Amino acid sequence: MKHRIFLTFWLLLLAGAAAIGAQDLLFTGSAGSHTTMLLAGYYEYPFIRNSFDLNMEHSGDNIRFKANPHIYLYPRQDYGEELEMGLRELYLDIYFDSLDLRIGKQQIIWGKADGVFITDIVSPKDLRQFLLPDFDEIRIGVTALKADLYFGDTTLEAVVVPLFTPTRAPEAGSIWLVTPDFPVTPTVNSALEVDMKAANSEIFAKYSYLGSRFDLELMAGYMWDDEPALYITNAGPLEITPEYHRLILGGGSFSTTLAGAVLRGEGAYYSGKYFRTSDMAAGGVIEKDYVNYLGGIDFTLLGINLSAQFIQQAIPNYDNVIVDDQFENMMTLLISDTFFRDTLRLELFSYLGLNNMDSLIRPRIIYDIRDGLELQIGANIFSGGKGDFGQYDDNDMLTVKVEYTF
Repeated sequence: MKHRIFLTFWLLLLAGAAAIGAQDLLFTGSAGSHTTMLLAGYYEYPFIRNSFDLNMEHSGDNIRFKANPHIYLYPRQDYGEELEMGLRELYLDIYFDSLDLRIGKQQIIWGKADGVFITDIVSPKDLRQFLLPDFDEIRIGVTALKADLYFGDTTLEAVVVPLFTPTRAPEAGSIWLVTPDFPVTPTVNSALEVDMKAANSEIFAKYSYLGSRFDLELMAGYMWDDEPALYITNAGPLEITPEYHRLILGGGSFSTTLAGAVLRGEGAYYSGKYFRTSDMAAGGVIEKDYVNYLGGIDFTLLGINLSAQFIQQAIPNYDNVIVDDQFENMMTLLISDTFFRDTLRLELFSYLGLNNMDSLIRPRIIYDIRDGLELQIGANIFSGGKGDFGQYDDNDMLTVKVEYTF
């Protein structure tokens, strides 16, 4: 029922925008095909997708409208096809002298991190293909009211999200589905739903300063954890019930330049997180606060663009029954360069888990065949045997993507 309410709201928003001036709509978008092939076993194709992505925009004196529908077509082994249609964004902007309002479904991007989410937590994530899609596909748009109030170089932003949207996990049968390690295979019940009512809304606020020497963001949120806690509700036979909990968090990020390099930092303190434990008699979970932060640097050396980050998650009041380590350490590295008048780009992005010495290495070649037509050839190489990336050690793959933008 609640999804019908919001679908009706979006359709009304679309109809209203069309009435404002359909003849002035600006159309942009892309069409493409994306194929991956596993490098182990029988060289299967775990992911084949044809896509069409459309952006429709209209701007007036004090308004702006945007709709971003998309269509995905997945060929299947039985020679059938699966069609997925969705709306990535559908919102209306209203501009005043020092205040902007955005109403509707929208992606909200906060923070300075590359490839990880620390303060970038307003939009939940679509992890059906792990972290491999572009981040504008990983972020799920939320139906929200966002207000930005401007004071010179500073901005105050407030976001109210009335409908909780959880992270999308890999589906049954997916090569990305990894079940928690229990002594026996459990029965997993449906997650307890978060009712759509005012008391269950999510609220976020951010202060931003954009200066000539540095940028600064301070944020806070009262939200639902997008990933549920896995309660053991019956020990024999083993039964698990996922349940969502509130999180309270505060944090910030900054960036500045020093000797030609860009220095970045980001961090947040989370209160109310539920971690998995080995104590099955106590429900298999425990509530603890934790911090997550990073330091990063971007610079150019001999014409090559380099970016590195160190990320740490720490549980200050640690308990030895917690399955996770007290300190989870990770690094990322990005190396990129362009050739032939920027028509050819070589890129290498890597995640390295320092606790388990596991990694994900992603080399890519991006070639602009002609204006609007791009070819990408790359690979996703996992190693380590365990850890966030090593658990996918058998999922090494080649990827080919052709995309036309207009």
